[in-house]
Amino acid sequence: MSTSVILRGDCSPLLLYSPAICSSCFCDLRSPPSSATFVASCRRLKRYRARDLKLCLAPKLYETRRIVCRATETQIEPENNDDKENDAPAGSEGEESEVDSPAEQVPQPDSQPIMLNQINNVNGEAKAEGGTVEVEDVQVTSGSPLPGLKLDESFRIPKETVDILKDQVFGFDTFFVTSQEPYEGGVLFKGNLRGQAAKSWDKLTKRLHTKFGNEYKLFLLINPEDDKPIAVVVPRKTLQPETTAVPEWFAAGAFGIVTVFTLLLRNVPQLQSNLLSTVDNPELLYNGLPGALVTALILGVHELGHIIVAKDAGIMLGVPYFVPSWQIGSFGAITRIRNIVSKRQDLLKVAAAGPLAGFSLGFVLLLLGFFLPPSDGIGTIVDPTVFHESFLVGSLAKLLLGDALKEGSPISINPLVIWAWAGLLINAINSIPAGELDGGRISFAIWGRKTSSRFTAASIILLGLSSLFNDIAFFWVVLIFFLQRGPIAPISEEITDPDDKYIYLGVLVLVLGLLVCLPYPIPFREDVMTSFL
Repeated sequence: MSTSVILRGDCSPLLLYSPAICSSCFCDLRSPPSSATFVASCRRLKRYRARDLKLCLAPKLYETRRIVCRATETQIEPENNDDKENDAPAGSEGEESEVDSPAEQVPQPDSQPIMLNQINNVNGEAKAEGGTVEVEDVQVTSGSPLPGLKLDESFRIPKETVDILKDQVFGFDTFFVTSQEPYEGGVLFKGNLRGQAAKSWDKLTKRLHTKFGNEYKLFLLINPEDDKPIAVVVPRKTLQPETTAVPEWFAAGAFGIVTVFTLLLRNVPQLQSNLLSTVDNPELLYNGLPGALVTALILGVHELGHIIVAKDAGIMLGVPYFVPSWQIGSFGAITRIRNIVSKRQDLLKVAAAGPLAGFSLGFVLLLLGFFLPPSDGIGTIVDPTVFHESFLVGSLAKLLLGDALKEGSPISINPLVIWAWAGLLINAINSIPAGELDGGRISFAIWGRKTSSRFTAASIILLGLSSLFNDIAFFWVVLIFFLQRGPIAPISEEITDPDDKYIYLGVLVLVLGLLVCLPYPIPFREDVMTSFL
């Protein structure tokens, strides 16, 4: 005769009653049980009734699974003492043909601590139909939760350490783990975040440090697959610092020298038309020294704002690479963040500090240029159409110059207006919400990684269209695409939004940058202004 036993539900609760059953049938589905073992298992199973199993099942604590275990033996001769039991009808005390599904069970509070260990043991393996697959064999093919972070995948976290992480670091009060996956030398935990993300991350970080010191690094992120919170733990020794073929200070110095030259050249129109004449007339570069100093001062204040706030927030910045430009003297500086930022608010403060400082100084110098007469009595002669290139500057020019600003009538202004305008434009371009520019970091810190990536794509498309009419836009598309495209390195805790006051400052930077770059569309005519009034 043949005997078959079907169990529906999670087999792990049986471990509380009979280790022999677990070891022979329920936990290792990769090999069938022997005849003797099966008979022994069936006899033990008869001792447990479905109502007894209700005391150990906790369906609300773990994911419901159905595992069907079948085992068949031929010509099993029952013992005489069991004849009556074998003849008993299905569902009676003598035979257990089916165990109720976990969804129908009632949990008992006293069994919860025991069940937690069983749940963690179940989560330690990835389940698949027909067998068990070790965690190390699972391949993660989804989008990377840690983009832009270089990891050494030769390291692996031991299974004993993973168990300690699940049982003693994570928990009900912080992040309740429901499943885990390997991730580039570390482990990615999925589960339910409890309470505020910032407080939970602080607790998890302290527990991790208590158990392992500085051996591991914890990230609390948003899963790019389903936008749900996840935790990633990686060994710190896998976080490889970026290296460059040329020392930073040497490359930054070379870029800085070229930038000084372009800043001087930009303020000497005689040399711009014939660059080779610089060799024969190097003294002409001194004519561009005042304008170069003003623009460089605005750039320096911009970088100083980054440095001061970064030091206060514990963020390490690399050597700034000033990017030269034939059109406006410089495109600003590329500053690399050398360590992992703790939270989005810190990134927002550092990213917004530079443009706010640069805009503030540039705006003050621009107003002084409009109010102060030229030192030589002549100043710089410009056509009023030049003020159509910026909505902010054009509005101020019309407001402060009044009827003196008319279409077709050249006007004399203090050259400080042009020098300060160049500084404002450099700050505005760096405030574009794209890649790793200041504006890109601001948009990431305010709205998160997914939204900032959309801003980056939209900005590159708009700059590409603008490059058909403006060569500055073309150079910025190239610069962003090859040097500043990103992605931004992951932050330790990316879930918590910044405080409102910092969000307002970040939005202010983006708006100011937009106002500087957008054109002024209203013609400079008295009748037009009268009609608006």
